[in-house]
Order: sequence, then structure tokens, then C-alpha cells
Amino acid sequence: QVQLVESGGGLVQAGGSLRLSCAASGGVFDAYDMGWFRQEPGKERDFVARIGFSGGAIVYANSVKGRFTVSRDNAKNTMYLQMDSLKPEDTAVYYCAADMGHGLGYDTSREYGYWGPGTQVTVSS
Repeated sequence: QVQLVESGGGLVQAGGSLRLSCAASGGVFDAYDMGWFRQEPGKERDFVARIGFSGGAIVYANSVKGRFTVSRDNAKNTMYLQMDSLKPEDTAVYYCAADMGHGLGYDTSREYGYWGPGTQVTVSS
């Protein structure tokens, strides 16, 4: 079983950048496609990006396309989310998770498991 822990969140001004990390332990990280999601208080967990097990098959939500970049380093058991040109509407708790292969679609949280505890990103205007 894989344990995931996110880090790198914080407070940044609009237009700034942050780099999130998702560190994996306890399992075979490079066996899983991985995803990033985000959640605002009282709202559903929304898809942000996904990356295939070997670093390909990258997909972004339309809201972050051109501003965010997902990557992974399987030798370090870590996935990253580089976030540039941040906007106040990017404020949320960001989570990483592993695709469990349920066949429900890469952009639904129900497809994923082994969720990390999340990291808060706050973008001030």
C-alpha cells in the first residue's frame, strides 16, 4: 500500500508561483498513474492534472492548462505540480492520489485512492 504526503503549499500573491511535491512510500510508486486534485471548503474535490506511470499521458483541467505543469521522478518516488501565474481562484487544499484502475475516468476523485492529507495553497489578490 502506498502512502502519499503533499508539501510545498503556502501563501503567494497573484501572479506568483509554487511547486508542490507528492512523496510516496511503502509501495511501488511507478506502477501507478497519479493525479492532483484540489478542494475548496464546502465544495467537491476537483481534478487538476494527471500523469501516467512512466511520465506520459499528461492531462490538465482547462482551468489550469498553460499555467500548471505536472511531472514525476520515479527514482525519487515523487510527483510534482509546478504552478505559475497563480490566481486567487486557485486557492484550495491540493491533494495527490493514485489511480486505482476502477475505470471511472481520470478526472473523477472516485477513480483514485491512497490520498495524501493535502497541502493548503492560498493566493492573495
